[in-house]
Amino acid sequence: MADIKVHTDGPYVINASGLKLTASDGSEIELPAGSAVALCRCGASANKPFCDGGHKAAGFSHDPTS
Repeated sequence: MADIKVHTDGPYVINASGLKLTASDGSEIELPAGSAVALCRCGASANKPFCDGGHKAAGFSHDPTS
């Protein structure tokens, strides 16, 4: 089961067990069981699809409740 949290002005944080991500090129990224990953929402990460904190320098701002 996956638990996904949307952080204000930041990434999606996913706690997953055995979840696989599929990249835009079709390659699969397997996440280790019990791992937590942060996925980029702003597009500024140099390590897409993962968040590298680039949203701060890019000035990304989004309130998921609005």
